[in-house]
Amino acid sequence: MKKTGLLLLLLMTATFAASQQATTASTPDASGIVTTSVNVPFVRYQTPTAADIYCAGFLSKDRVPDANYVNGGLQTPTSTKFETGELVYLAGSGYQAGQLYSIVREMRDVNEYEIYPGQRKVLAAAGHPYGEIGRVRIVDTRNHSAIAQVEFSCDPINPGDVAVPFVEKPPVAFRVPGHFDRFAPANGKLSGRIVLGKDFDSVLGTGMKLYLNMGSNQGVKVGDYFRVMRSYTATLRDPVDSLSFKTWTSEDTQMRPPTYEANRLTKTKGANIHVADLPRRGVGEVVVLDVTPTSSSAMVVFALEDVYAGDTVELDEQQ
Repeated sequence: MKKTGLLLLLLMTATFAASQQATTASTPDASGIVTTSVNVPFVRYQTPTAADIYCAGFLSKDRVPDANYVNGGLQTPTSTKFETGELVYLAGSGYQAGQLYSIVREMRDVNEYEIYPGQRKVLAAAGHPYGEIGRVRIVDTRNHSAIAQVEFSCDPINPGDVAVPFVEKPPVAFRVPGHFDRFAPANGKLSGRIVLGKDFDSVLGTGMKLYLNMGSNQGVKVGDYFRVMRSYTATLRDPVDSLSFKTWTSEDTQMRPPTYEANRLTKTKGANIHVADLPRRGVGEVVVLDVTPTSSSAMVVFALEDVYAGDTVELDEQQ
């Protein structure tokens, strides 16, 4: 029993020493940054798969031509949703056996709710959202329809979804894990905003897709990495999160409790805390999967906390 106790004590001591070494300050680098596991954690980047790349969707300023579209399937009308391996019928012209077509869908937000102030205006400048639903191969043409087999489906294909010629996309290369400075100052590189999440999601995590209001017109390329940043000023502007700043946050034992954003009408005995003085923080990183002239489709490759539609992004200078 004594040997077991001694072994456990040595193990706990070694674990504590390792944790202290990981979090204790070391020598500052040329920028004055002290690398620790607290403010510069070691992260691993998720590499996008073919499914991630071809199912991301996109924003487009120009309306996708809809002359060719899905008008049914083998089990019509008892089935209206078609997936991998099933046969579908395509209306339109120009089909030839062996051709590949992408199936896309013009999207609309049924909630019609602005996730962040000014979203509709920002989104209108970037483009209209389209979903990438799947890929089909023409196997025959009969009557007024082409017969195609679904080779790959991201979501069930519905009648009315649009068929456009398939275009192969480049893969995204693996990125070596490394350190991520959570409180890095602005680097002066290209910056923009997450204008929308795929399927109109507002809260995003690792592996989820989103759209940026920057594209090839700004020099964005497939494989570019952008770090997601958020300031406390942005939190203060949020109609929901800002409520936390208005609650009583001090401890009863504080003689002079602090106040957030006090003004002339606010009575306070303690410090007046301005959120603009707090450091902005990095919450994650995204990689570009596809670009249009005015927008980019991207994927969250890691997230230290929730990523929000409306967050700002800036080009990662370390990529």
